[in-house]
Amino acid sequence: MTATVTAGPTDRAEGGQGPDGGDKRRRLPRVPDRVRRAGLPYLLLLPAVLLELLVHLIPMIIGIVMSFRQLTQFYIRNWGEAPWTGLENYRVAVDFDAPIGQALLHSFLVTCVFSLCAVGLCWLFGVTAAILLQESFRGRGILRAVFLVPYALPVYAAVITWAFMFQRDNGLVNHVLHDQLGLTGQPSFWLIGDNSFYALIVVAVWKSWPFAFLIVMAGLQNIPRELYEAASIDGAGIWQQIRRITLPSLRPVNQVLVLVLFLWTFNDFNTPYVLFGKSAPEAADLISIHIYQSSFVTWNFGSGSAMSVLLLLFLLLVTAVYLLLTTRGRKGSDV
Repeated sequence: MTATVTAGPTDRAEGGQGPDGGDKRRRLPRVPDRVRRAGLPYLLLLPAVLLELLVHLIPMIIGIVMSFRQLTQFYIRNWGEAPWTGLENYRVAVDFDAPIGQALLHSFLVTCVFSLCAVGLCWLFGVTAAILLQESFRGRGILRAVFLVPYALPVYAAVITWAFMFQRDNGLVNHVLHDQLGLTGQPSFWLIGDNSFYALIVVAVWKSWPFAFLIVMAGLQNIPRELYEAASIDGAGIWQQIRRITLPSLRPVNQVLVLVLFLWTFNDFNTPYVLFGKSAPEAADLISIHIYQSSFVTWNFGSGSAMSVLLLLFLLLVTAVYLLLTTRGRKGSDV
C-alpha cells in the first residue's frame, strides 16, 4: 500500500516546505491599484524630467556659479581654480559709464526695438492671414500650406538663403530693388551698416510669422459661426465683426502668442549668428550675439555668464508683469 500525502492549505499558500522547512518563500506585498494608477503619470514624466535637468536646469545652475568667478582663458583647463569674485562681474556689466556696460546697454536697447518690431509684425501678418483664409474658397488649402513653408524649413537653411539674397553685387534683393524697379540709386549693403537692422527684421518676421498664423487660425476655429451670422443680420460690416467679435474672442490666444513670440525673439541667437557671423554690425548687435562674443570671443566666461543671468532675470520680470497685467485685464473684462 502506498500512502498519499496531501499538502495543507497553509503549505500551498506559502509555497514552502512546510512549517519546519528552512527555504519557505514569502510573497511580496501587492501594490494597490489606486497607488499604481496615481504613480503611472509620474513614471511616464520621469524621462522628460531627467532630460530637462540635464539639458536646462543643470547647465543653468553651472552658469550661475560661473558668473561669480573670474573665469577667463587662463582657467579653462581647471574651472575650479578660477578666483571667486562675488558680484564683481555683475557690477562691471551694469556700469554704464564704462565701455563694457555701455556696449551691453546699447545691445539691450537694440534687442528691445528689434523684438517689439518683429513681434508686432509677426502678430499683424499672422492675424491678417488667418482672418483672410477663414472663409472657404478655391485654393485655400494650397495657400495655407504655402504660408507654413517658412516655419517648416530648417532655420539654418532658410537664413543662409536670405544671406545670399542680401548680397550686394549678386543678391536677389538688390537685383529687384535696384536693377528692375530702380528704387535705389545704387546697390545697398544689407549685411553691414544701418541696413543690417532692417535685414534682420525681415528675416525674423519671415521665419516666425507662420507660427502666429497657425495659432490664430486654430483659435478662430473656436468662435461660433452663429455670432457672425447674427452680426451680419444686424447690419455689422466686416470691420465691425473683426473688432467686436474676432479680436475679443482671440484675446486669450493673443496673450499667450505675444508672450511666446517675445521670448523667442528676444533670445534669438541662430538668426543673427547665421546672417552676420560671429561679429554682428553695431545696428544689429542683439544681446544674444553680444553675450556670445563676451564669452567665446574674448574668453571671459564669468562676464558672459553674469550677462546671461541678468538677461534671465529681465525676461522673468517681463513675464511676471505681463501675466499679472493680462490676468487682471481678463478678470476685469469678465466682471
